[in-house]
Amino acid sequence: MELLILVLVGAIIVTSFADKRGMQPALIIIVVGLAVSFIPGVPHVELESEILLTVVLPPLLYSAALGFSFANFVRNIRPILGLGVAMVVITAFVVGFVTSAIVPEFTFTLALLLGAIVAPPDAVTAVAIGRKLGLPKRLMSILTGESLVNDAAALSLFAIAISQIASTHSFIENPLALFGYNAVVGPIVGLVVGFATLWIRRHLANPALETVQGFVVPFAAFVGAEHIHSSGVLAVVIAGFVVGSGSVRAGYKTRLQERYVWHSVDVLLEAFVFAYIGLQMRFIIEDLREAKESLVHIAWASVLVLVIVLAIRPICVFVMFGRAAVSRRIEAAVNVDTPANPRRTTPSAGRPDKPKKTSRWAGKIDRRTLTWQESTVIAWTGMRGVVTLAAASGIPLTVADGTDFPERSAIIAIAFVVTIGTIGIQATTLPWMIARLHLRNEDEERYDYEQTALAEKIAHRASADVLDEFVANPPEGLDGETIAVIHGTVARQSHDAEEMPDPEKHNRRNDAFIKLYLDVLAAQRAALVVDRDEGKIEDEAVRAMLERLDLQEASLSARMESRF
Repeated sequence: MELLILVLVGAIIVTSFADKRGMQPALIIIVVGLAVSFIPGVPHVELESEILLTVVLPPLLYSAALGFSFANFVRNIRPILGLGVAMVVITAFVVGFVTSAIVPEFTFTLALLLGAIVAPPDAVTAVAIGRKLGLPKRLMSILTGESLVNDAAALSLFAIAISQIASTHSFIENPLALFGYNAVVGPIVGLVVGFATLWIRRHLANPALETVQGFVVPFAAFVGAEHIHSSGVLAVVIAGFVVGSGSVRAGYKTRLQERYVWHSVDVLLEAFVFAYIGLQMRFIIEDLREAKESLVHIAWASVLVLVIVLAIRPICVFVMFGRAAVSRRIEAAVNVDTPANPRRTTPSAGRPDKPKKTSRWAGKIDRRTLTWQESTVIAWTGMRGVVTLAAASGIPLTVADGTDFPERSAIIAIAFVVTIGTIGIQATTLPWMIARLHLRNEDEERYDYEQTALAEKIAHRASADVLDEFVANPPEGLDGETIAVIHGTVARQSHDAEEMPDPEKHNRRNDAFIKLYLDVLAAQRAALVVDRDEGKIEDEAVRAMLERLDLQEASLSARMESRF
């Protein structure tokens, strides 16, 4: 325990050092961890894979889903599923085929296990870099959404490969049926946990207890789903979506506390994971020597897999997203009109085309193709992280007959090299790439501005209704001049927080002001939530406006509490 605390403290210090100097914290932490691991006498920091999967992974996934708009997830569902599911499967099988063909010791099933371990990228570093450098929101949404689903696909492949190699019986023998079971039952568990959380919160009505209860949610969802052999990853993600969407109806203290608490948890866990990765390398080398593995041979195999991983993502991104952009460029350059397809039937004269029916969700999907600049950034955001680390550590020591698991040390070593290599190569060059691609999207910026203006308009309209009601039916004991002053002050309050009177002066005028102001804030929040639920405004714009209202109420409450 003392050693783990020391690792955490050291990781936080290194993170602070890297942030102040504009460096990538993940890479610096890994480098420092590597150096420390080779100091004589440094003990081996080793955690069970169950701890990494059930203690570290669920909070990271839940925090990302909690702050991620489900509407944005649906809007970008096509690239998210393409990257988070299809690319994971493609990467795993390509690594499996190539490695089994070139490395004699690896059967295809062993190589597929290795592919499943190194397939899922970790978007933590990419999202942090993108947020700092101002990546367009659509790219941020795609990368975040990918990180929420790719772990489930990779861990499902991992479980299937383990059951085949170790000759153990899985819950469902058919791989496709098992994959479908995970994809259906896991989200159902997440829905149950998410809605149960919202129901409990309505009855708690205590911000401190609600925040503490929030810590239980990711673990309850993950363990509950895994207990019935479904995807704990998908359960955590769906639970995060449900709680995040329902948080707009929670109290302002709960929202503010959760926002900052989960951000702190993210920083802590991410720093620990990268420190843990760095500290393992010396001991991985020692395990290889004990297993009488050739270090040179393993090094070449690691470089091979690293090259495959680095190359396959750009190829897949181009195949998935780049063809349309290239076609548009060719058509624009050639400027040739494409003749109508003679096999396509045309409507009879006087008979109009029947409009195509689209579902409610299909109409929300963004079908715009990515630009070549956006595709280039996505192609280079393949850094591996916590899932690769946890899956590699989760390989069992023995198979069903009690013999050693084949090539276990080699697979773990290759997985760690790929993780460090992708972070070292891509994380260091990604900022340079983003800065030179000029990814500013004026249409997206204009749309965000319009959504912000719409949120302000909704809030202003709601406050005007409350103020009009206050003037029409004022509290007893207030003269007309006082009512006019209170009305004007509250009306200006949404624009200037310094306009409020001092709550410490306990009199009828200030009490009326405070009550009216809280009524205005409540009406504004209710109006924003109603319009969001009706699809009149984006969820992200509503959350941003709610944060502004929450901070205003927090400022007022702090000054009110100073009376006591």
